Formats: sequence, structure tokens, C-alpha cells
Amino acid sequence: MSRIDRRSLLSGASFLATYGLFVDGRRFVSGEAGDQGESAPKPTAADAQRSRPADEPHMHLVELDVGVLVAGGGMAGVCAALSAARNGVRTLLVQDRSRLGGNASSEIRMHIVGADSHGSRAGWREGGLIEEIRLDDAAGNPHRAWELFDLLLYDKCAREPNLTLKLDTTVYAVELDGQRIARVWARCDKTETTYVIRAAVYCDCTGDSRLALEAGAEFREGREPRTTYDEPLALKDGDPHSQGSSILFTARKHDHAMPYTAPPWAREITENDLLFRSISSKSYEYGYWWIELGGMRDVIRDNEELRFELLRIVLGVWNWIKNSGQRPNSANWALETIGMIPGKRESRRLTGDHVQTQHDLTGGWRERDDGVSIGGWAFDEHPPKGFDAWDQPPFMSRPIEEPYNLALEALYSRNVTNLMMAGRNISNSHVAFTSTRVMATCACTGQAIGTAAAMCVEQGLAPRELRRSSMAELQQRLLRDDQSIRGVVNEDSADLAREAHVVASSALDGADPEHVIDGEVRDVPGEWRHRWGAELGPKGAWIELRWDAPRRISRVQITFDSGFHRELTLSASDSVTKRMVRGPQPETVRDYVLSARTPAGERVLAEVSGNHQRLRRHAFEPTLATSIRLHVRATNGAKEARVFEMRCYA
Repeated sequence: MSRIDRRSLLSGASFLATYGLFVDGRRFVSGEAGDQGESAPKPTAADAQRSRPADEPHMHLVELDVGVLVAGGGMAGVCAALSAARNGVRTLLVQDRSRLGGNASSEIRMHIVGADSHGSRAGWREGGLIEEIRLDDAAGNPHRAWELFDLLLYDKCAREPNLTLKLDTTVYAVELDGQRIARVWARCDKTETTYVIRAAVYCDCTGDSRLALEAGAEFREGREPRTTYDEPLALKDGDPHSQGSSILFTARKHDHAMPYTAPPWAREITENDLLFRSISSKSYEYGYWWIELGGMRDVIRDNEELRFELLRIVLGVWNWIKNSGQRPNSANWALETIGMIPGKRESRRLTGDHVQTQHDLTGGWRERDDGVSIGGWAFDEHPPKGFDAWDQPPFMSRPIEEPYNLALEALYSRNVTNLMMAGRNISNSHVAFTSTRVMATCACTGQAIGTAAAMCVEQGLAPRELRRSSMAELQQRLLRDDQSIRGVVNEDSADLAREAHVVASSALDGADPEHVIDGEVRDVPGEWRHRWGAELGPKGAWIELRWDAPRRISRVQITFDSGFHRELTLSASDSVTKRMVRGPQPETVRDYVLSARTPAGERVLAEVSGNHQRLRRHAFEPTLATSIRLHVRATNGAKEARVFEMRCYA
């Protein structure tokens, strides 16, 4: 029997005929008002009237039929939607804001961090989609305009023919058929439109787990007692509290004095409030993440009150900087932006087939075979009282010795069979959450579930079934897309490069040509264990794959060096930005020619100039080739050509 959560909202609805779980992922409705597509069922006026909420007669009803629905357009949701769409499945991304990026967007302006832990673990910047986004932002937005980062994410989605984006649209109800989601309701009040969405797989990337909540998915909140998972970092008794939310600001220095008068409702700040919260006298351009509240309250339902109180603190802190007399060098500084949306850290955590704990992140991951992405941020706990815990440090950080894998079983629901999740709401204990919650880690879980969801649609499987039958295939597909997974190397049987003999014009000591087919795409800084490298002479440098007999090839994939040892993110902080290159990364090959030797002679397959990306793919008419040559003409600054991997496909 089908049922709908939040029944009171849809008491007047009459459901369409029962719809099977595994729809054809190619069936899709464009989403334009009135356009239902040739392959989608065309509801009659009577159908539409019955399906419309009885108490909202002015909302226009649009039905959408897709392979994958992604709810939530933060970094996890964007990467999930892009990954599903690029894997060939019609995908719908629903975002409740007018822009993408979540905490990384211009509305909040938090810089993206992850496994490299602010550069303390050099070489472990994440690959895959988040690396593509970072590289595009650094090259196209060197001046650090936050609105351009919003636009970059929009552009990524707009370019994908399999992806439809609905902004200002909120998921608010779910119809279940047994233990699976049959349909989802979403609404856009700006266009007076209600969407009824059917998909094969549903992905909750909302952070607060709104889609999962409506579907009745199991979740947890608060901090578990130590005995639950025998975690040394857990509280002895546990409690219902969480980490809070923050509002950030930015400021700019002018060539003359910029007075500031706080509004009467700003909180009065004293030096006692800042006992453990340092305000540097060197720079004021970036707000303070430790202006945090909400962990003692319901961060979802109390969000409006928390917003107001956080704004009181922000303006009170700025008033202290400007007018306390303790920071006279702030005279020429003025506020530039103030966030009006609290950046949330923690709320609900969904429950999967596996709950990741402290033990998983500190070595237990090695015993599992379902790793699909990496993390590595420290266990980073914040006091639930946030700023009001004036007598405590604003965080307690305990580094993790090495990056870890995140498990696929922590990325799908235990009790809703076609529900996956990515971001801060994945299946974790609170202790594990304190590490996995950062945005680069969230983005990589998004890429993982987007790829997994696409495979579920292709193969007619639920996520749990995919885990049992196609785990190795999923990992190989993720590696092909440059996702970072520890302990898994390229074993793609379709990759013809693995059968080739590799030669090169020259090689640096230890940077052997054969490294481009050894299955690894990452090196420890200073080592050349998995890269080919060669000095660029007047004619450049080349590397070539050779076969004993001709191979029919139509696609070549190259993974360049993009400086994983260096931090790379968009930050309003000048001190953080000083550690980066805001432009094309100097190690990356800029200009190159890809060619093939065929029975008819040499053939140029691609000629590229101005490249700044790590992963490049080239498709062409099938070519019978005895060799494929990559001729590097120039880099973005380095004196050597550097290539991690070459792949070839029929």
C-alpha cells in the first residue's frame, strides 16, 4: 500500500497508477511548463486536478520523469548530479536556493577544505569533479569573485545535456511504495509550480536530510555515548547536542578612515568573550568561523532565531574591532558583505547499512572492500555552545594520520531501498562526522553516489544490490573519472593502454615512462613513483604507447599533474590564498598534440593549447593505431612535462 508522509499536506491528492522502481533512465521530461515529453504519460486535466493539493488551487502541476533525482545543490549535490548525468542518465537537480554551492556559495562564503588538511598532508588534495571545479575556478576567477564561483557551478550544470536544474525549489513530500520512494513532491513558489517527480534512484544531498525525513528514513542526531561504538573520542555519556552554525563576513581596506556605528541591537562584545578567540591585528578581510551558535538548540527549526543572534554577534565583533581601541589599525577597514544565511555544520545523520565510526577513519577502512571516496580532515569538534562557550577554545582538533576511504554502505539508506545520500548527512557516528563533514569530502561522496545511482539505473539494481554485485565495477568507473580511492588501482579491462609498451623522448631520474600505465595517479611530493617526467627541450617532450598489433581506438584519456601538494580553494582569507596559485597550476601541461600512427601514416587526433585541467578526454573517429603519442609542447610554468596516466578505449 502506498502512503505519503506529511499526509495533511496532501490529503486531497489522488495518486497516479503504481510505478515500478526501476524506470528507464532515458525517459525524461524537460521540466518546461506544459512540456511533458513524447515518452512521458500525458495527464488529463482531471488527473492534474486530482493530483493538486486541495488547498492550493493556484499552483501549476508539472510531472517530471527521470532516472536520478538529486535534492540539494551544495557541493555534494552538484557533484552527485554532474556525475549521474555524465554517466548517461537523465538527472534532475532540485535546489532550494537561487544559487548552487551551499556553504561554498556567495551566500555563505566558506572555503572548501578536505583530505589535505590545510596543507599539513601534502599531496592528498582530492581528484575527480571537485578538482575540475577548483582548477576552473583558479584559472577563470583569479580575483576571487564569489558570485563567479556561483556562476561556475551553474555553468557546469547548464552544459550537461542529461541534467535539468530547478532552483528555488524545495522537496516537501514523498510517496512511498513499501520501502521504496515512488514519487517526490517539490515546489517553487516563485513560479507557483508544484513538481511531481518520479525517479529510479533518489539522492538526498540537502544536509538536513529533508528528502529522507519525508521518506521515513532512519536517522540519528546528537553525540553518542562512548559505549555505543567504543570510540575513545566520544563523550562518556553522550548528549543530544551538535555543532552549531556560523555567519561569515568580509571586509575591505580603504585609503581613508571608515567609521562604524553598530546598531542598537548588536551584542556588546568584551575581551572576555574573545579569551580563546583571536582577532589578528594583521588582517580583517575574512570573517570568523567561530562566530557559531546552535549546538544546544534545534539548528533546523530555530534557524531564524539563530540567524538573528549570529548577526548580533557579527556586528558586535566588528564594533569591538573598530571602536574598542584595541585594534587602531582597523581605522581604514569597512564591512563589505555579511552573510544572511547561517552556514550549518550538523543536524541529522542518516543511517546506512554501515555506520562509520572513529575506528573506520583511523584504520578500519582498510578491512573494507567498498571504499568509493577519500577523507582526511582532522576530528574537529566544536563546543555546542559555540561563541557563548567563552571559557573554552572554539574547537578541539585531533589529526588523523593518513587519509581514509569512505564506504559505499554509509551512502545509502538502511530502510529506504532506493535512497542514497552524500554530504554531511551520511551514515556516521558523531565522532566520524567531525572529520567527514568538510566540503571537499562531501563533494567526493556526491560524485560516488552519482556514479552509483547511474549504474543502478543502467543495471536495474537498488544501491544495496549494486554494492553486492558490482562493487569492483563501480570503483573502476570512479577511478576512470579521477575519483580518489585508496588501495584501488586501474584494472579496467577495457583500457587498451594497459597492453602497450611505453617509450618516451627522455625521462627524469625515476620518472619512467611505464608509470603512465601503472594504475596510480598520485605521488608523494618529491617522488616520481607514478608519473612520467621529462625536461622540456626546444621541441618539447613526448611519450608514446606502442602495441605489437594495431588496436582500434576512439577515445584517449590523459591525467596530468595539477600540483596536488598545494592547497587550492576559493577563500576570502588573504593568508589562506597566499598558499595557492590562483591561476593555471604551473605543473599542468598547457599545450600538446595527440597523434596516432596508423597503417596509412601519422594522424593528428587532437591539438590543444591553453589547457589548465588535470583530466582531459579526447574522442574521435575509430582509428586503427599501432601507437598513440602525446607530444607536450609547453606547461603552465614548470620546466618538465608531467603525466600521471594515459588510457585508451575502443
